[in-house]
Amino acid sequence: MKKTLKAQWLSKVTIAATATLFSAASLAESSYLIINAKVFDGQSEQLTEPQQVLVEGNKITKISPQIEQPKDSIVIDADGRTLSPGFIAAHEHLVGQMSFGELFAKDTRYKAYVATQTVEQYLMNGFTAVRDLAGNTFSLRDAIDSGYIKGPRIFPSGPMISQTSGHADHRWQSHTNALQGGSWDTMEREGDMLVVDGVPDMLKAVRENLRQGASQIKIAVGGGTGSFADPLDTVQFTPEEIQAATQAAADWNTYVTAHVYNTEGIRRAIDNGVKSIEHANLIDEDTLRYMKKHDVWLSPQVIVYTYIPKGYTQDQAAKHRQAYAGIDNLFKTAKKIGFDKIAFGTDIITDPKMIAEMNQEFVHRTEWFTPAEIMKQATYNSAQLLALSGPRSPYPEKMGVIEEGAYADLLLIDGNPLDDITILTNPKQNLSLIMKDGQIYKNTIN
Repeated sequence: MKKTLKAQWLSKVTIAATATLFSAASLAESSYLIINAKVFDGQSEQLTEPQQVLVEGNKITKISPQIEQPKDSIVIDADGRTLSPGFIAAHEHLVGQMSFGELFAKDTRYKAYVATQTVEQYLMNGFTAVRDLAGNTFSLRDAIDSGYIKGPRIFPSGPMISQTSGHADHRWQSHTNALQGGSWDTMEREGDMLVVDGVPDMLKAVRENLRQGASQIKIAVGGGTGSFADPLDTVQFTPEEIQAATQAAADWNTYVTAHVYNTEGIRRAIDNGVKSIEHANLIDEDTLRYMKKHDVWLSPQVIVYTYIPKGYTQDQAAKHRQAYAGIDNLFKTAKKIGFDKIAFGTDIITDPKMIAEMNQEFVHRTEWFTPAEIMKQATYNSAQLLALSGPRSPYPEKMGVIEEGAYADLLLIDGNPLDDITILTNPKQNLSLIMKDGQIYKNTIN
């Protein structure tokens, strides 16, 4: 009798799982004809006149003022709304939106359950792709792609790699000496952070991240506000260690991005093969020109510096304010020299309430950029940065644009964000349609 009940239970589980996957696959094969849409294509400074956009499967297949409706396609009347590519956030942390105490105290299952809520929040805020830059998000990505949970496309880095005393080293002075072996840090033990020293260990760390499916590699080349032992002016990893990381990544046809605020660290990173700089708040003009000369991407954030993350010590808060003070010079200098390889992201950490407010990043940037520039940063630009992953990208087709052949990652927005970008801060009201990979996750139009 027990064997029969067990067999029945397993059968039900199998059928339920299959139904979930079948449902997601079926929706992805649907055909939609969006009509009467004013299009922001990811790059233009103005919307188009009303257009029609045909979505077949998970791709945009045709864009024209008039398209003959295919048989069995579903018509969505945009009624003059703005059709935009889905937003792309290039510096996010999907695992760990909880207090520091919980980060160190809760098990991996608790953190995974919280992460399912976090990723759905990103999608409902209009973000159809995210580059995760410190965390064990490989299974989270797979669960989303398999249709078990709702969320954006994830480009995982795996654990952020830093040196002893660097940005991934979260020990207090009283904690175990690194030379004694073992790791006190649960984030390191669970694959969210990684501390290494020396070329051999750097090579092993990068190769292990790539083995697990990292799209790109993140290293810390300077101090951070969320860690205890590393002032922002410090430079971390030797040139040889950085070269080991960039060479190992290049051998896998992908790239390394570096967390670093200060000028010396940025130059060391660039000189040794890093293709993208995270933050750069304390950069000077000559070094930003150096980045431009070497075709290096800038991945900055604003919103995370407008509040003090929960659990910060006085020293961490002081570093956070120091980083915030540098943003104005960073962006004014970028505008001055015509540096436009700027991505979009938030870097929100340890605060689920702030995650819900992530779209305030669009408004924060208006102090330096036009709405059209910000929209481009959040779509086309960020997609170009993600494309550096090359064959290591889990999603190899075009993103961040409305073009024939691009992924059908689309938003219908009530109003024109190129005139008033503040409308994006109320996604519940002003995002009428959210489509990712040809599948509709929200539709309040019909």
